[in-house]
Amino acid sequence: MALALNKIILANATSNTAGAYLQTTTIVSQDTNTANTTVTAGLYLMFPANVTVQAYNGSAWTNLIAANVGGTLFSDGKNVRFLNGSGSNVTVTLMTVNGGEAATGQYNS
Repeated sequence: MALALNKIILANATSNTAGAYLQTTTIVSQDTNTANTTVTAGLYLMFPANVTVQAYNGSAWTNLIAANVGGTLFSDGKNVRFLNGSGSNVTVTLMTVNGGEAATGQYNS
C-alpha cells in the first residue's frame, strides 16, 4: 500500500493500469482447519470471500466482517487477520491505493 493517499489520478484509468488510483492485490488464506492469515498493513476494499475478518482488541480476537461479506478493511499488519474454516485455501481479493512504479534511478531522463 502507498504510504500516502494523495495521488495524481488519470481520468478513466481502470484499476491495475498506469495512473490508476486503485490496484488489486490478493492474499491466499491457507486452510488447515481454522487457519489464520495476518493481513498486510494497509487500507483496503475487500470483495466477498469465504473468510471471517477478525481484529485483536487487546485481550481477544473479535469478528469484524462475516464470511462471504465484503467491506472496508484497515490493517496495521499485526492485529487484523482472516479466519479460514472453509476446508480449503481461499484467495481474498482486495483493492488498495496504487503504490506507483519503483524508481529505476535517481536522475532518469
